[in-house]
Amino acid sequence: MDELLLTTEERMGKSLSSLKDDFNGVRTGRASTSLFDKIRVDYYGSPTPLNQVATVSTPEARLIVIQPWDKGVLPEIEKALLKSELSVNPNNDGKVIRINIPPLTEDRRKELVKHVKNIAEQSRVSIRNIRRDANDELKKMQKNGDITEDDEKRGADEIQKLTDKYVKDINTLLEDKEKEILEI
Repeated sequence: MDELLLTTEERMGKSLSSLKDDFNGVRTGRASTSLFDKIRVDYYGSPTPLNQVATVSTPEARLIVIQPWDKGVLPEIEKALLKSELSVNPNNDGKVIRINIPPLTEDRRKELVKHVKNIAEQSRVSIRNIRRDANDELKKMQKNGDITEDDEKRGADEIQKLTDKYVKDINTLLEDKEKEILEI
């Protein structure tokens, strides 16, 4: 039963980690290098993460500077940025790419808040599905005589505590992301 609890907590942790990654990819009014974590650049024929071919920095609150280590890859970086879902307008001066992050409109902020709420709800559903799987496994173990009825009840209580903890963590992350999106 301890192994089941560990596996359940590990799965819930992965779900929370995935949510954090998803939230990092959502653009806010502030410049953030994490926006570019999922960008892949065609580097000599192979898709390579942007941060492995260039330095991505934020010298100002609304400016991102991408400085490639190999100047020959500048056009490929620019192409990858234009194809991305970030809808940014890269300015290539031959040495670096500058990206101005415009302030978000009120409508766009509301859309983004709706979007992050949907992402958070998907994570909560994922956590609840993990709880259901673990409870089903407990019932199976009790039915096979591997654990007692009391152990099953205790296990179900522990799984519920884990579920509550992770749902609370998701809600906290969501509140923080909403504040970040709505700040002007």
